[in-house]
Amino acid sequence: MTENLPDAAAAAPAAQAGQVLPPLRIGPLTIDTPVVLAPMAGVTNAAFRRLCRESGAGLYVAEMVTSRALVERGEESMRIISHEPDEKPRSVQVYGVDPGTVGAAVRMIASEDRADHIDLNFGCPVPKVTRRGGGAVLPWKRDLFRSIVSAAVDAASPHGVPVTVKMRKGIDDEHLTYLEAGLVAQEVGAAAVALHARTAADYYSGTADWESIARLKEAVTDIPVLGNGDIWSAEDALAMVQQTGCDGVVVGRGCQGRPWLFADLAAAFAGSDVRVRPGLGEVAAVVRRHGELMIEHFGEEQKALREMRKHMAWYFKGYVVGGEQRAALGLVSTLAELDDRLAALDLDQPYPGEAAEGQRGRAGSPKRPILPEGWLDSRDLSEDFRRALHEAELSISGG
Repeated sequence: MTENLPDAAAAAPAAQAGQVLPPLRIGPLTIDTPVVLAPMAGVTNAAFRRLCRESGAGLYVAEMVTSRALVERGEESMRIISHEPDEKPRSVQVYGVDPGTVGAAVRMIASEDRADHIDLNFGCPVPKVTRRGGGAVLPWKRDLFRSIVSAAVDAASPHGVPVTVKMRKGIDDEHLTYLEAGLVAQEVGAAAVALHARTAADYYSGTADWESIARLKEAVTDIPVLGNGDIWSAEDALAMVQQTGCDGVVVGRGCQGRPWLFADLAAAFAGSDVRVRPGLGEVAAVVRRHGELMIEHFGEEQKALREMRKHMAWYFKGYVVGGEQRAALGLVSTLAELDDRLAALDLDQPYPGEAAEGQRGRAGSPKRPILPEGWLDSRDLSEDFRRALHEAELSISGG
């Protein structure tokens, strides 16, 4: 498989005539393959981003970090926004609920040349965030949303760093905010908007509403509109573009355990039908390299391998790997243990086809959003809510 990845990725710039979409332009940045890796906590660290970059082309966003943690320069937060020397463009995602704190965090990143692109998270559906008015429910308070995006754009603009917005459709089907929020983001200078086509209430369940991406694209005409939700394959990405007219796609759970998906995406957007279909031996080689990169990133073998555990079920989805073997892979603590457990697999297995494809991770079920008391009573932010919102700045991912 490792020999196939560069070939698939190289197809993108070489096949101009067959390109499905033009390069994605985000402010001064040009992304030849219009694909964005969605930030995912505990997943999109420097190690995983390298695997994705080596497979294909696109914009690879680091794990979400809170504006408060950045302003306080917490050790882990500074690690999250660190990039490898050859990682270009460097992209980070900031989450915050206070315009002043978000502005300060963005100013720090941009003025200290720590990123080439900053995304703002308004997509988190996690109850710990939404019960305090943050994440996917924040755009309901339209003035607060406008103030946060404006503060970030104003802080980043003098340094030539574009700011983008990632959001959901709204709180639930009765409280949709995405069209208004998209227009506000465009008005105050955001360089692009991305829509995860679910509400906070949907969580990750059901089927993403791609029609909402089409409606957003019709409304927001001056900046790129990116679509997110249910992209499990290159064919899904092509279908989204065809159905919605979006300018690019954002890929989250679909690449978990499949960094080579970005090779498929690069080929597909270049008009090629080349796809990566790894046998189990090739998957094991990627898992081994992932482990090595994790150790480099964390600087501590046991911590790195503990962080690797969550990836095992994703990597081996669809392959014939026994329950005991899967359990053992999910308990690795050292590279030596990983080597032993990979060697015990039937590494001659070919690609299993459909069994290895489709949805990754847990979809869960719809959840009634947990909101602050009285949150839906008004679109404006009361002083009491304003004082309480700082509590929503938690290091929790989502989108």
